[in-house]
Order: sequence, then structure tokens, then C-alpha cells
Amino acid sequence: GLKYLKEAKAGFLVQLVPMKDNYYEFNAMVDLAKTLSKNYSIGADWLHFSASADSQRNKEIIRQRLPPEEVIKLAKPSLAFDEWFHDKKTHCQVSINSRYHFSECIKNRREFHIDPYGKMSFCSFIKDPDLRYDLRGGTFKDGWDKFIPSLAKSIKITKEYKKNCGSCKIKQDCYFCPVYGYLENNGNFNRKIEYLCALANESHKFKENWRRNHRCYFKIADITLQVEFDLPINEQTFHPKFKRFQVKGPGEDNIVIRHYFSLPDLEGKSLGQEVYRRRPWAIYKNNNFWVYRGISPIPEDKSLHRIAVFHADHSRAIIYRDTAEAFLSGNLLALTLFTTDQVLLARILADRNGCYLHSSGINFKNRGLLFVGHSEAGKSTIATMFKDRAEILCDDRIIVRKHAGVFKIYGTWSHGEVPEISAGSAPLAAILFLHKSEKNYLELLKDKKVITRKLLTHLIRPFVTIDWWEKTLIFLEGLSNEVPCYDLYFNKSGEVISLLKKL
Repeated sequence: GLKYLKEAKAGFLVQLVPMKDNYYEFNAMVDLAKTLSKNYSIGADWLHFSASADSQRNKEIIRQRLPPEEVIKLAKPSLAFDEWFHDKKTHCQVSINSRYHFSECIKNRREFHIDPYGKMSFCSFIKDPDLRYDLRGGTFKDGWDKFIPSLAKSIKITKEYKKNCGSCKIKQDCYFCPVYGYLENNGNFNRKIEYLCALANESHKFKENWRRNHRCYFKIADITLQVEFDLPINEQTFHPKFKRFQVKGPGEDNIVIRHYFSLPDLEGKSLGQEVYRRRPWAIYKNNNFWVYRGISPIPEDKSLHRIAVFHADHSRAIIYRDTAEAFLSGNLLALTLFTTDQVLLARILADRNGCYLHSSGINFKNRGLLFVGHSEAGKSTIATMFKDRAEILCDDRIIVRKHAGVFKIYGTWSHGEVPEISAGSAPLAAILFLHKSEKNYLELLKDKKVITRKLLTHLIRPFVTIDWWEKTLIFLEGLSNEVPCYDLYFNKSGEVISLLKKL
């Protein structure tokens, strides 16, 4: 019995319906819901009219509706859901470009609804009897193949709709659907609903405020990172180095990172097939997603502290942490809140003709010079020599990418001893493998296989897969074939600058 109760609690969702008459005890409703199930939601955050068109019942619905500002507080709009919904192009309001209300809706839908009386239509909210097919007098095939498609041209968009809802600047923030217009306005699908207009205004204000205080953008290697937090950000949230990379909005190529400071309920859920385990990560393949589960450096600690879910191409990430302590402390050194953002960037670069290299880079008279070497090879020394003579992109990690047909180097925020960094880039003129020496001289490298092997030893590797290796190897081979490569022998005298000027 206890086992059955436990399973039942985990298996259903408690829905709360706040109204004026019960709103005073809303907190008690939430407490009760938590004793019944792990999951609860705010249901019917706005009350639409009854399908019976009973005037007394509809008057009571109006009386029970909460003020719009309270509705938005209870059911906070989700920008993530809105953007997903927009990308799916299933929103009813997409029909504004059509002459008919439900044409796009019917074209994109692959489901149906049958009410308790055997009436079938494409949506459960369709209450107009003329838009429902009577299965008791026909067949499902006829209803699905003929009747529902015929509804695509059943309700015309009128001038009234185009003038009001259709041309509204915040229509994407509105709950309005023609089916609600039918219920609210005595069968008029096109007339606006004043209560929904008020809700839309409150929703729009909430979203604008959320965008300002919870979302920011950074651009690196012509890739824009959209970073979001469920807590507000401020001037102290990120390390000052990120200011150089911050931009106002999305670009042509966007990666989305969403942070939540609470852990998801994983009880009874599979993370997928484990494909990698090495501290700090255990990584699982789960259909079209990669799941990264944080592993504590303390072997005895088996608890969950952080988990990240990446889309198959790592272009979308949702990152959960058990605490907001690090975030609230500010001065963050990584946008992912990992030890380094290379975990993400080194993955996505393979799909964009690029890679991360253990190197320093400068923009010297609009020529990119890439100095490749491991720790203590002299990357920071070389960068320091060029201070005030060239733009230092970074002294420890550089991104190389072939973009618009040109190999370029890009600055990163992963610097070493030299704090000077830049969000800039430069066409790559030469790759120089560093060697400390008593003299300053260059040796041209001609063996492309040797060059590729040298680049591989300085490659920053994320969690690697076969496809990542294939793309990266092809990129490195192209790089070694097209860009001049040298062994650079140098000392600290500074004479190497003259040598590189000649180059």
C-alpha cells in the first residue's frame, strides 16, 4: 500500500485554480498540493467563458477572474516556451497572413479531439457545433480526411480582427485565440477580449523586465552566446573581462545557455546510456540530447550537485545547480558556470570549421600571428613583447576558424599570465610553434603531416565523439595546407619582433 501511494504521488500533477473567492488561501492550497504530489501547477490562470453560453455562469466567471497583474505573478510567462512555440510555427495567430483563422492551425496539427457527445474537431477548445463532426452519424475517416481539412476555410478573418488583434504590436504576448472570441463575444471569432488585452500588457511588461535583468549576450568567434539565469544579473555578476565580448542582442549564429538554481526531479528517470566518465563529468546519450552529470571530487559524495542537458549539436543548453551561492558571489569566470567554457565552445567549433588551440595570438598590422605552445613555452612572453605594438587577442587560448572562406584567429577570455584580451580577430598569416633558444630564427615547416601532428598536440579537446574527431581532423588538415607554418626559436631580447616584421 505504501509503495502504491508513493508511485501514485510521483505519477500525477496537482492543478491549482486560483479565483477571487479562494485566492486568500492560495498559499494553503500550495501546501496541500505538496502533500499530495511532487508536482503541481497553476491551472486556468485566466478563466474563459462557458461553452454553454449561460449568461449567469459567465457573469460569475467574470466576477471570479483575478486582476491581470496577479495572474502574471502566479503564472509567470516563459520566454523559453514562447521562443520554442514561435520556432515550431504552431501559434494560432500565425494565421494573420492568411484570409482564414484556422488554415495554418489545421495545416500544422496532427491531433484531434472528440468530446463526450461524439463530436470531433481539430482542437478541444472548438465549441462551435458547426466546426465539430458528429461521429455517431459518420466515420472517423470521413471526419479526419474531409471534414477537418474543410474547416481551414471556414472562418474568415475580418477587418475588425485586422484592425485590433491582427495589428497589435504585442500580439505575441497575448492569450487570444479565435475560439475564445467565439465564447466571449456571442459567436464572434474576430472580436478582441478586453480582459486578455490587459493580460497581454502585463505579460509584455514582465517579459521586457525579464529580458533586461535575466538575459545577456556575448560574442566570440562570430558566435553569439545568449545566457539566461532564473535570478537577476547585475554589473558584478561576471568578471570584468567579459565586458569586451558583451553585445546588445542575438547575431546570425546563436547558442542559448539557460541556468536554473534548483535541481530537476530525476526519480525514476533514466539519464540515458553512459558514454563517458571522468571527473568532473559523467556523460550520457539520451536520444537527441547529451546529459552531463557533475561528479564530486570527493569519491564518497554520490549526491547530485549539477546537471546539464545539451541539444545534440550543443547549440542549446539547460544547466541546473543545487545552489546559487557561486552566482550570487559574482565575478563569474565562465558563462556556463563550469570550470571553463571550453567544455561547450570546443564542441560547437567543430561544426563551424574551427577549433580551440593552446596558443597566444596577436593582430599585428591586420595580420594574425598564432604562437602555439604548451605551458612555459613562452606564449605569454611573446604576447608581452608585442604590448603597445599589436593587439593582443589572448595569451593562452585562441580560437582558429575558417569563416567566410578565410582562416582567422579570434581572441578569447581564457587568458594566462597576461590579462590583456580582445574580442577582435585577424586573418591568420602564420602559425609559429614556439621554442626557447639563445638565438632568434625561423624554420619553415613543409611536411603537412608533421604540422597536423603538432597542431593535434596543442588541441583543446572537449568530450569527443567520432563525428567531432572527423570534423576536427579535416579542419586541421586544411589549416596545415593553407597557412604557412614555422618553428620559431627566440630569446627574451625582443629581437624576435624585427624577425616577425620581416615575415
